[in-house]
Amino acid sequence: MRAVVQRVDGASVVVTDESGTSTVGEIPGEGLCVLVGVTHEDTPEKAAQLARKLWTMRILEGEKSCSEVNAPLLVISQFTLYGDARKGRRPTWNAAAPGPVAEPLVDEVVTRLRELGATVGTGRFGASMRVSMTNQGPFTVLLDI
Repeated sequence: MRAVVQRVDGASVVVTDESGTSTVGEIPGEGLCVLVGVTHEDTPEKAAQLARKLWTMRILEGEKSCSEVNAPLLVISQFTLYGDARKGRRPTWNAAAPGPVAEPLVDEVVTRLRELGATVGTGRFGASMRVSMTNQGPFTVLLDI
């Protein structure tokens, strides 16, 4: 699994579909916005490991973790994290797991975070989303689990 983790001062996800435009996930104030990519070899155990890392990683103000200050997380699936643009002008997505494999694993990250006590907002899997955030720092970390 791959995650781009950004320390934020507020973040939200908006989806427009046949029923209109709506905010599907939002965190107010300090927390983490996490973009999660899944590849073919990923497992529920890796999802649990990522959740534990996100909950306890000390990257908030004052070197605190989400678990220490009860900061919320916004978790958004993003298959493009496994895009490969080294050759040609068009990225390939061969390393990204297909939706039926990826969606349950992203859901597992969210479930495990909630089991740890986290408040978690989410995007909508497979939807065209507009993600807004204020990156605090800026502070961004790339995790490969």
